[in-house]
Amino acid sequence: FGTFFKNSLIISGTSTIGQIITSSMVAYGFSRIKFVGKKFWFRMMIITLLLPGQVMQIPQYILFNELGWIDTFKPLIIPGFMAGAFFVFLMVQFIQGLPMELDEAARIDGCDRYSIYFRIILPNIKPALITAGIFSFYWSWNNFMQGLMYIQTPRKYPAALALQLFSDPQSVTHWGAMFAMATLSLVPIFTIFITFQSYLVEGISTTGLKG
Repeated sequence: FGTFFKNSLIISGTSTIGQIITSSMVAYGFSRIKFVGKKFWFRMMIITLLLPGQVMQIPQYILFNELGWIDTFKPLIIPGFMAGAFFVFLMVQFIQGLPMELDEAARIDGCDRYSIYFRIILPNIKPALITAGIFSFYWSWNNFMQGLMYIQTPRKYPAALALQLFSDPQSVTHWGAMFAMATLSLVPIFTIFITFQSYLVEGISTTGLKG
């Protein structure tokens, strides 16, 4: 179980960090930077939320197979570094609630766009970042289907996929071990939720002035 638990922590932790970084960057671009076609690309990003995940499974599998990523953690981690539309939308709404005077004051002090992003935007959208991190970690931790598609070696199984090892319809199902492992696999989720639940509510509401 320690091996499966470690695999899940590596996959979920790394993909969550990547999701937070890239989504916040894209959200900053949509909310603070003017460029041609910004509204069009933002709408196109929102439309991708209507695309069922099942439609992407076969093309993604073919792509990852061509790249030689099958039976590695890469198909479970690398997509996390591509900004998710839901998290970008969440952060855009939060950033738009921050007054532009903060950016203007930073420019007067000599800050460029990167400095504004790191010194002004990120500290003031901490609730949105934590909210995105909680959802991303939760979805990645419980992602059974992706692990089933791409991981073939049992020692590389994440915890969600490893639970099936205790079930054998043709012989004996170890219910005790299965329920014990299922209970332990919930500990990180409950710990993160209880620790950051105040930020979760604040991030979802996206109200109030930070700073």
